[in-house]
Amino acid sequence: MPAHARPPMRELGRRSERAEHPFRMRADASVPSARSDLPSPSPAAMDTAPIALIGKVGRREEVVSACAAATALGITIGMAATHARALVSDLDFRPADPDADAALLERLARFGVRRWSPIVAATPPDGLWLDLTGCAHLHGGEERFCRRLQAFCRRAGFTARVATADTPGCAHALARFGPADLTIVPPGATAHALAPLPVAALRLQPAALLAARRFGLDRIADLLPVARGPLARRLGLPAITRLDQALGGAAEPIIGIEDIDAPSVERRLLEPIGTAGAIAQVMQDMLDDLSTVLQARGLGVRTLRLVGLRVDGTEQTVGVGTSRPTREVPHLLRLLKLRIERIDPGLGLEQFRLVAPHTEHLDATALGAVLAGEVLARDPARLVDIVAGRIGSHAVYRIAAVPSHVPERAAIRADPGAPPGDWPAWRRPIRLFDRPEPLFGVIALLPDQPPRRFEWRGRPHRIVAGDGPERIHGEWWRRDAEMWGVRDYFQVEDEDGGRYWVFRRGKGVEGETGDLSWWLHGVFA
Repeated sequence: MPAHARPPMRELGRRSERAEHPFRMRADASVPSARSDLPSPSPAAMDTAPIALIGKVGRREEVVSACAAATALGITIGMAATHARALVSDLDFRPADPDADAALLERLARFGVRRWSPIVAATPPDGLWLDLTGCAHLHGGEERFCRRLQAFCRRAGFTARVATADTPGCAHALARFGPADLTIVPPGATAHALAPLPVAALRLQPAALLAARRFGLDRIADLLPVARGPLARRLGLPAITRLDQALGGAAEPIIGIEDIDAPSVERRLLEPIGTAGAIAQVMQDMLDDLSTVLQARGLGVRTLRLVGLRVDGTEQTVGVGTSRPTREVPHLLRLLKLRIERIDPGLGLEQFRLVAPHTEHLDATALGAVLAGEVLARDPARLVDIVAGRIGSHAVYRIAAVPSHVPERAAIRADPGAPPGDWPAWRRPIRLFDRPEPLFGVIALLPDQPPRRFEWRGRPHRIVAGDGPERIHGEWWRRDAEMWGVRDYFQVEDEDGGRYWVFRRGKGVEGETGDLSWWLHGVFA
């Protein structure tokens, strides 16, 4: 068609300029949005251009992720890319990169192993599993740790939903389908927390989800009263396994990621072994290899973990710790041999892995004076490690001084390998009670005389000598009750030669300083 015979562009139903989007909200709009069910984006999200990630699903391109601003404009996950472009013409579309997302999750998991929990696993495409068993108290409890985790994610630029539960499946479901960004399920309330969630929260296959919709099973609460046999015929056996894992009826162990910086060695055996002698020989060979790795890095071991893989696919794990960094093979081998009896070989162990998750820098030791015979080398660390390996690390400790005037606060249990430090010059009893014990029938002259008689544990004591008082005031900066608290301590000796450390509450003159009761706090040698 020649140019003079062509109709105008408006007659073709098109416009030369771009039309305003009909569903976009202006800054001065007073009419409420028609999509009030969608979450409103934060002000920080509205300041940036809406972004959506496009990925190829099957033969078509779909929206696989969208920011809060794009979601407010009507973009949803699973929407066709052509539909999204037609709905929002100036939307910033970018191709999705699953490999980069997986690498970021792995980095976060390794960061979590070093900072949060020894067992952290990635749950692609957008989640992490953290096993808080035995380490929640180190972070101030589960709730405080979860809030700190959310704050960390906000600082890093992520939006996070956190859930804690008895089972990994329940926590996974609540974090993705729960009503709140932070959900903490009390122990024993797993079924109650899972009941209102959709069936998709159980991580079922598409065929199982389609069958559940066909039979009218929309919520997990619809699955709980149904018998396992008929339910398996309708949804399949994997769906039953997922349900049991979420409820705690089936085990779902979290296989944590290993820290790439942790020195480790591995041995694969030609034939399975099960005797203590063979396991000890494998330990020695692996310690020789690990010692070479540690020496090259200038590190010493503080914690060792030996993992043995059995023929049936299960693992046997034992660990040892040292009071100071070391890489001496005989000493480490002796500690590991103490754990052989805890290894159940079953039908045989076919693979071993020795990991040092906790290492410290090991400096060179000056041995010139020792070789010259000037000093005698004494290293109690080996004895501490052996005793701790037999009776437990909690039973071996050193008493360290704390700067406090109150006797029961002046000493704490410290690491046995730590330096002893300096002790004050005050005379204290060889045995100090955790809690002072009350005395009865006390006869004493107020305000500054030691007692002349008292009864302790049902036995009377007549005092023949005494020294004091030593006045100790309460630590008012700790609590208000100690603002005016006073103790007057006396060292007394009875007629049988027993020497005791007793105190009186109060000055003996002012009533607000104490009730004038007598207590025994320690016994001298």
